Amino acid sequence: MSLLGRALPTAYLRLAAGVVVFMFALAAFGGLIAPRNPLAQGAGDAFAGSSWAHPLGTDFLGRDTLSRLITGARPSLLSAAVAVAIGLLGGAIPGMASVFLARRVEYVLMRAVDALMTIPPIIFAIAVVAGFGNGLDQAVIAIGILLVPRFFRIVRAETLTFASAQYVEAATLLGASKTDVLRRHVWRKVLPTLAVISASTMGYAVLGISGLAFLGLGELAPAASWGSMLSTDLTYLYQAPWAAIWPGLAIFVTVWALNALSDSVHRGAPLSGRAAAVEPASPEEEEELTERARVPQYV
Repeated sequence: MSLLGRALPTAYLRLAAGVVVFMFALAAFGGLIAPRNPLAQGAGDAFAGSSWAHPLGTDFLGRDTLSRLITGARPSLLSAAVAVAIGLLGGAIPGMASVFLARRVEYVLMRAVDALMTIPPIIFAIAVVAGFGNGLDQAVIAIGILLVPRFFRIVRAETLTFASAQYVEAATLLGASKTDVLRRHVWRKVLPTLAVISASTMGYAVLGISGLAFLGLGELAPAASWGSMLSTDLTYLYQAPWAAIWPGLAIFVTVWALNALSDSVHRGAPLSGRAAAVEPASPEEEEELTERARVPQYV
């Protein structure tokens, strides 16, 4: 079986992967393949139904819905990816480091994460917008900060398990510094869990970015995003009841595909947690520990 066949063994997963690739292709090249200018207005074409000129109809200003849906993929998807990267860097690295830092530093980090988890997401997003102004960058930063506790707590729990493994204790007794233990023995073991968290968090990030855009926080008019399109179309639901289907369907299909792939990654990930704590050291680690154990014999 090919590598692709092992990674995506069922038609269900291949369909989900195809949807994700297609959506991110739209996000990357949507501006080039959109059939019309997404900002071009036509007063006489307002709320037009499906036609050859406008396959998905038009909005209340006569703008082509298909073109706006395509170009709206960029702020909806790429912004979600940036938010996940912010959460990963802000949560995973301190989460791993907190296990090996001083007790006081560990306590401060834990209380900061606990405090961040108590803040309602919408209130926090509004506070960020109030402090730094409304815009897509501010929305991405708000979502990214809200994702930090998720990465921090899960990565910290995994690191605590691996830090108590026998080969890590042996390396510590043989004089390895905390930095060496973290760099050579721990972070590689945490990577599979980190991949699972990142994949599953993408769906939450897409919903978060779209939700803030729905409330008017994020991509500013007249630029298109799926959340802002859904908000506008719901305002004119009586005049065009079909219009809200398209951005809602784009959000639904994208989040479904991301969650399906994250479940696949979770099932295919190596042993983690306490089961991984008893996993033997790799050949490289065993060789390194053996060499260190031989050193005192020749001193």
